[in-house]
Amino acid sequence: MEFRSPEFKTRAVHALHDANLQKALSNTKAGFVVKRAQAAAEMPEFEALRDTAAEIKDHVLNNLDHYLEKYEAAVTAAGGHVHFATDAEDARRIILGICKKANAKRITKGKSMVSEEMSLNEALIGEGYEVVETDLGEYIIQLADEPPSHIIAPAIHKTKDQVADLFAAAHNKPRKTDRAALVAEAREVLREKYFTAEVGITGGNFLVAETGSSVIVTNEGNGDLTQTLAKVHIVTSGIERVIPSLDDLSVFLRILARSATGQETESYTTFSTGPRRDGDIDGPEEYHVVLLDNGRSKMLGSRFQDMLRCIRCGACMNHCPVYGSIGGHAYGWVYPGPMGSVLTPLIKGMDGTYDLPNACTLNGRCKSVCPVRIPLPDLLREIRHNQFRQDMTPKRQKQALKLWRYVAERPKLYHFAERIGVRILASMANGKGKLRSLPFDPGWTGARDLPAPTGRTFLELWQAKRGDK
Repeated sequence: MEFRSPEFKTRAVHALHDANLQKALSNTKAGFVVKRAQAAAEMPEFEALRDTAAEIKDHVLNNLDHYLEKYEAAVTAAGGHVHFATDAEDARRIILGICKKANAKRITKGKSMVSEEMSLNEALIGEGYEVVETDLGEYIIQLADEPPSHIIAPAIHKTKDQVADLFAAAHNKPRKTDRAALVAEAREVLREKYFTAEVGITGGNFLVAETGSSVIVTNEGNGDLTQTLAKVHIVTSGIERVIPSLDDLSVFLRILARSATGQETESYTTFSTGPRRDGDIDGPEEYHVVLLDNGRSKMLGSRFQDMLRCIRCGACMNHCPVYGSIGGHAYGWVYPGPMGSVLTPLIKGMDGTYDLPNACTLNGRCKSVCPVRIPLPDLLREIRHNQFRQDMTPKRQKQALKLWRYVAERPKLYHFAERIGVRILASMANGKGKLRSLPFDPGWTGARDLPAPTGRTFLELWQAKRGDK
């Protein structure tokens, strides 16, 4: 996927005025949030499992070389091959080599954010391969020629009517609007692709060092068909996704679906351990795992190591008010929302990513729901500090910060300025309780009205409540 973060502000404004996008986002906001809360409340040990999961990931990251070597040895013993890729270009080269050796023409793909990270589809199509996404959401956005807008629901930005239009145009069939009929139509079209693909590519939610297994969790079963019917199965995953044992896996499986979609568990949890063995009725003849670094090893031992605990559940973006207002495409790369605002600057570099961490309100909802307790607001704040240290902060913003500091360090001046400002804003509202525009910063009211202050500062209201003079 092409990196487009420098245009964040422009895309964000466009998203706020996109009626179809706003309709699609409004249909999903409550579902993810409410279901996650219900699923967590119904499991008394949920918070303890979050602690355990974070501890397991920290242990692995502190001993990552050991567990990667153990995983590689287990995969090799099972007849598979492990390839370590330094960056996206290296990963593409490895996968293209495997496909060429297999004399592949058609490639089916299960859902894999790492394959998006390495721009794999573009590379495969550029070499003449037919690439077919088999996850329903990924298939929809492939037809639309768009990148995913969410890491677990890639077509969350599409309405049912938009999907109906895409299917009617691509499949040359009568337009359907019933959800079940649309799913059935996609299943019918994709079925033949599974049986004729030479290579199947999937992601890897977890890599078990104890057994050399790759584990995928899905709700459609498309990943199972992708990895068992093709002659060659390629797993794409990040180096940080390895975990020690199957016992550890059970911890993550109990929190992943609950955090992502509010389900007790996914419909399918599939283990792959090497190629087909004697006596197996199906399975690939070759099994390859491509492990991508792409800047991850630089995060080890740094202030940002906590980010490598991420299990890609999407809970942070489901609860993010910024993501909920603009969707995923505004972020300009594979990973949107709070986790993307941390990962994109770290992987793609600070140049061109200035707006991402600064778009966050630091409200802390992402941290409160993260199943592995990643302190996302702290990491975003640290990136802002790094931007300031590298003199990337715009001149006007620096001047505003200096003025703010000068006033904030002088309480009497601060409270005087606060009283004046609150009264001016209250008078501008003309008793309507909201502001349609702000002087000097129209961005705050460009897409919504801003609640107006009542005319008294918080300190004045607090003192009145307590009866203080």
